[in-house]
Amino acid sequence: MSDAAGGGEPQVVELGHSLSGEGPSVVLIHGITEDRRTWDPVIDDLAGTHQVLAVDLRGHGASPMADAYDLGSMAADIQALVERLGLQAPLLVGHSLGGTVATAYAASYLTRAVINVDQPLDLVGFQAQVREVESVLRSDDFAVVIEQLFASMRGPLPEPEVERVGSIRTPRQDVVLGVWSPVLDLSAERLGELVDEVASAVTAPYLSLHGIDPGPGYAEWLAERLPHAQVEVWADHGHYPHLVAPERFLQRLRDVDPATWPPGRSAEPSCSTRRGP
Repeated sequence: MSDAAGGGEPQVVELGHSLSGEGPSVVLIHGITEDRRTWDPVIDDLAGTHQVLAVDLRGHGASPMADAYDLGSMAADIQALVERLGLQAPLLVGHSLGGTVATAYAASYLTRAVINVDQPLDLVGFQAQVREVESVLRSDDFAVVIEQLFASMRGPLPEPEVERVGSIRTPRQDVVLGVWSPVLDLSAERLGELVDEVASAVTAPYLSLHGIDPGPGYAEWLAERLPHAQVEVWADHGHYPHLVAPERFLQRLRDVDPATWPPGRSAEPSCSTRRGP
């Protein structure tokens, strides 16, 4: 993320991607330092009912590096690809960083629904944590900090999946610092304003799905900015609930997706919070 408000039209980069299946379109967006391959365990099943576009964000996977890594630019990259492929009002599913990108996309472009996987939008608390290790993030020990961060969030992810995702992860210091520049450089007040500006512009159905409990009061905080959002906590599933319980995740995706609802069904209750195993 970066505070790019007023900075003109984003300079779009061409994203590495894969496209499979037929049906309503879904865009899968990975987390920081990873790439679209993290979604591999769910793509084949999902492609049985949907057209699935999995992307590599700028500076990740097969996508080129860029001068900026703000949310607006990353969302614009995806929109340019969506337009080129002729997709209509996709469902955006983003994990970690991808959750914030999906939110920014929905704030600016036509979106059927958003599923944000394990990325709280209240970044002010995250800011304090990142600033505690800022000097190390900017040092030669950067990769060590990133490795420790992910190790602390793995939860019950099976060891083969830990190894698979770990083999995909490619920490690039300039990319991470670019993505986290608002957290590192902005005041808490301005960071909060930036989050509010993005979140309050989202009108599509929104599921905030967490494997790590975002804490007491988060559902209320989110409801103030996204009154129609649902917050769902899968207790003790860690940072990768979609990989810990892929079948459950895919069923939840289809439940949330308006394109798969039977005739006459209405949206799920807004401002709801679900907690469960």
